[in-house]
Amino acid sequence: MREYTVTKNDAGQRLDRFAARAVPSMPSSLLQKYFRRKEIKVNGHWAKPDARLAEGDTVRLFIPEEFFGAQKKDADAWLASVKPNLEILYEDENILLVNKRPGVLCHAADGWSADTLIARIQAHVYQAGQWDPADENGFAPALCNRIDRGTGGIVIAAKTAPALRDMDEKIRAREVTKEYLCVCLGTPKPAQGRLEGWLFKDAVKNQVYVKPKQEPGASFAATDYRVLASHDGLSLVTCRLHTGRTHQIRVQMAHAGFPLLGDGKYGKEKVNRRYGEDRQLLWSWRLSFDFVSPAETLDYLRGKVFTVPQVPFVEKYFPDFHNTI
Repeated sequence: MREYTVTKNDAGQRLDRFAARAVPSMPSSLLQKYFRRKEIKVNGHWAKPDARLAEGDTVRLFIPEEFFGAQKKDADAWLASVKPNLEILYEDENILLVNKRPGVLCHAADGWSADTLIARIQAHVYQAGQWDPADENGFAPALCNRIDRGTGGIVIAAKTAPALRDMDEKIRAREVTKEYLCVCLGTPKPAQGRLEGWLFKDAVKNQVYVKPKQEPGASFAATDYRVLASHDGLSLVTCRLHTGRTHQIRVQMAHAGFPLLGDGKYGKEKVNRRYGEDRQLLWSWRLSFDFVSPAETLDYLRGKVFTVPQVPFVEKYFPDFHNTI
């Protein structure tokens, strides 16, 4: 028998999902058998699989020990050895804002790796004594948004399950505004406008295409842009996302005739080589929490704006403009 006390990170979760995470090696059909035999109890009483758990509830699983697998402490020993190496812009008990550097993956592309942004964040929170997987039944700090490997900028991580739920809801409701800086080829005209279109992602090629009209698999995308400065065939542009499609800024700017400098997928390789750039010059530099409706655990963030202090390619190509953004 194993006994668990439900934490705030597991509150609101269905009992069957809580139990499935506790005994990952048990087939779901066998787990349902233990439910029918009333071997899974909440606060000393049998409960249905779809019962919702509350913080402080006691869950007892009268299940053979072999189904529980290895001790979590052993499985999670890597958390103590990983060097987080994070550039933290803001942190409180609920969230973490990190300035991701180009070249760092948000999540492992295939399988699992300790050298990813999420692994570094989990190690940071663990080493700070704010989260221990041995005390949880499945929750781990998670990213609320992701940016491409070659793109730099602000990534939001949730340190608790309620914060993850509330931030995900605000992002879906478009009450979190993301602004990017980029260097593109040419000078967009007009100097300020909106790019709209239907984007189709080829998952096999990891390539996005602009379609002339709506079709199966294509999603609407809208980006506001504004030219901040131009010289020598390059422009510094700020882009505000209204949707969050894969490669959205990169493919829409390229389709409009102004590909990003350094972009090997949608840009001009000859120009990229001339400037010695092998990653798209794109940075998520400003984040605004424009909450309209109540944000529950995160309401204190309403109206707050966070900005990256320095964007490397702005200093390189537009040094006189860097402090006036």
